[in-house]
Amino acid sequence: IQRIYVKDVSFEAPNLPHIFQQEWKPKLGFDLSTETTQVGDDLYEVVLNISVETTLEDSGDVAFICEVKQAGVFTISGLEDVQMAHCLTSQCPNMLFPYARELVSNLVNRGTFPALNLSPVNFDALFVEYMNRQQAENAEEKSEEEQTKH
Repeated sequence: IQRIYVKDVSFEAPNLPHIFQQEWKPKLGFDLSTETTQVGDDLYEVVLNISVETTLEDSGDVAFICEVKQAGVFTISGLEDVQMAHCLTSQCPNMLFPYARELVSNLVNRGTFPALNLSPVNFDALFVEYMNRQQAENAEEKSEEEQTKH
């Protein structure tokens, strides 16, 4: 780890203050993604994007939208392609997640909304799922190529 930092942050509560006059039955939308950029020899920036949108079930009003881009620069060398992909899409985001989770929690708290503690994310399982999808797509493409040859 060379550095961990906040790359971008946004918190919007478009329906304050009247949202607090409604019954608090939140519906939570959560999205998570990563971006990776090589920034130098053996240096990679990994950005963990977290977006949380909370609406009220009864009215559909947006309570808040919180978006965080937690980033880090990592020195990584000597890994094969699959190991490198695992490191960049699983291990690095796993190191960034506690920082992003704390930032989301802090922003929601400062908006005076009830506490929001994001559950841990199993980045290893997400990586395996991604690799399985890639293999299935590759097998599908290979099958289509073979069919067109006949």
